[in-house]
Order: sequence, then C-alpha cells, then structure tokens
Amino acid sequence: MSASRAVILAAGNGTRMGRLTADRPKAMLDVAGASLVERQLDALSSFGITDVTIVAGYQQHRLRDHLGARVRFVDNPRYRETNSLFSLSLARDVVRRGAVIMNADILVSPALLQRLIDAPDEDAVLVDFESALDEEEMKVKTWQGFAIDFGKDLPSCDAHAENVGIVKFGAAGGRRLVRHMDALLAGGHATTWAPMAFRAFARECPLRAVATGGVPWTEIDFPEDLERARQMIVPAWDRRLLRRAA
Repeated sequence: MSASRAVILAAGNGTRMGRLTADRPKAMLDVAGASLVERQLDALSSFGITDVTIVAGYQQHRLRDHLGARVRFVDNPRYRETNSLFSLSLARDVVRRGAVIMNADILVSPALLQRLIDAPDEDAVLVDFESALDEEEMKVKTWQGFAIDFGKDLPSCDAHAENVGIVKFGAAGGRRLVRHMDALLAGGHATTWAPMAFRAFARECPLRAVATGGVPWTEIDFPEDLERARQMIVPAWDRRLLRRAA
C-alpha cells in the first residue's frame, strides 16, 4: 500500500492529564518544542502523507487555531459520551478509501511510522512485543505474524504485544472496517474503543502485526508519560539518528 491519507483521533478530553489539559486537547501538549500532533503530522508528511483528517471534540477550537489549514477537521459533538470507535466512524469517508489511522496521544517518530508504511501488507497494525502487558494496555494476540485479537480485557498470559495505536488499511480493508464499525455501533457500542473494530476485522481478514523493532515510542496518558517523553523518548530518537549518521 502506498499510503496517501491519514486519520488522527483527537476528540477526547484527556482528564487523566489533570491541569495540563484543562484548557487544551492532549494533542497540543508540548514535547521538546513541538506538540504531539505536530510531531505526528511531520512524521506523516515525511512519507508524503499530507491529506490528514483530524476528528476533534474537546477544546476543538484550540486545535483548529493551532493547526489552521494544515489538516481537515471533523467534529465529534458527542465526545463526552462516546469513545474512539464512534470518532473513527465519523471519518468513514476517508477510511473506506484506505488510510493510516492513529490516536493523537502517541509520540510518533518517522522511524516508527516507517515500519508500518514499509510493510508490504495493505492492512497492518503496529505492535510492541517488548511492552509490559498490564490491565491498562490495549493488548494484542498474534499468530504467525498476524494480529488475531485485541482488548484491554485480554488476559496478559494470552496476549503477546501492546497495540501502539497506529494502523493502516487499504481501500478494500477500509471498506470492510467501516462495515464492522457500523455493525458495532448498531449494536449499541458507541462507548467502545476503535480496536474492537480491528478485532472484528482480524477475525475475518488477515491483519499483519508489524513490530516496533525497538524504536522508542510512548502513549501519553498521565503526566509522568509526558515527562518520560521529554526526558527519555525524544533524546533516544536523537541518539539513534546520531548513530545512523556516524
């Protein structure tokens, strides 16, 4: 798949970040001089992906002012009562054409995104086989290189990796994913996570599991995650670049 468009899910209010998100969405948190969403857009544009749709909700006016015309916006007016599955469904017209899909609270480097983009499979998900799989993590069960199940409710002993929060689908896969999203929403699952649609997809079609390969990344859920991103993850990226240039 030659990716050409992306969807970023940024509707949530990030309440676990406390005062840090009292007046801004989590996507606008600064990490070493650039916001999370700016780092995501820069990583996407390094692969020629500039057709980006952001599903916004909480403090969306701040995000619109922050990014201007760089992206297209879709509003989730029900962000307080829904979850990422519902947000993703609002970008269905983009998804059914094939897209990279990512959560706005993931610190993404071009090196990490490249692992997904370069995967020859049209439908693939980034997973971290080295992650600690506790109750908080969205866990993934794999089999022979494919993701076959997703869920925070998966027993750790039955899971193999953490879902990073970045997936890609080709046009055919995107259409299938939309059908699964619609079925879940029709069944009353507006408050569930988008990976539940990935689970339904994986039970029907192959979904390649692409390993992070040790490339540093983090999800920003708590203030300590943000500090770790600033103090450890970004410096680790810089060290990797220096080693490659040497």
